[in-house]
This record gives sequence, structure tokens and C-alpha cells, in this order.
Amino acid sequence: MSHLCGGTGEEQGATDEVQKICNEVKPHAEEKAGRTFDVFTAKSYKTQVVSGTNYFIKVHVGGNNFVHLRVYKMLQCAGGKLELHGIQTSKAHHDPIEYF
Repeated sequence: MSHLCGGTGEEQGATDEVQKICNEVKPHAEEKAGRTFDVFTAKSYKTQVVSGTNYFIKVHVGGNNFVHLRVYKMLQCAGGKLELHGIQTSKAHHDPIEYF
């Protein structure tokens, strides 16, 4: 996996690890979005390596609706905690994942 330092990598299909990240931050995403999500399925993601990893995740939330999440995962030596840094709502399946 090669990508520019500071840039995001290629978009790829969601993995079990990415779904676990989504499951963990779902309550925070619902709080920021001001609504609950019956469906919260990771579809694809990009990563950005910083001092830790930023995950930009496209999540299916039911019907034709998607949200994009920006989740920061601290380095394991710093505890490996997850923090939801942003959410973009009203996204569609064809919307590209971009840095935000």
C-alpha cells in the first residue's frame, strides 16, 4: 500500500476491522448527526497515516443514504483509542470519500 506522506491511500472495500471501528463510534456519530441509524454498515474507506491513523469511512445508514466518518485511531503505544473527528451526512453511494 503506497501513498504520499500525509495524503490518503486508495479507497478500498471495508474490512472487519473497519466495521468494528464503525460499531465503536456509532453512538458518537448519532450524537453529532442528531439522529439514530438503524443500519450502520461500513462499505469502503481510505486511511491517512499521521501520528496514528485517520480513517475516512463510507457508511451505509439505510435506504440510499450514506454518511462519511473521519475517525482518528491513536498509535497502540498511546492506547489505540478511537475518536470521531467528523461526520458528513446526506451522502450517496457514488460520492467519493474525500479528506475533511
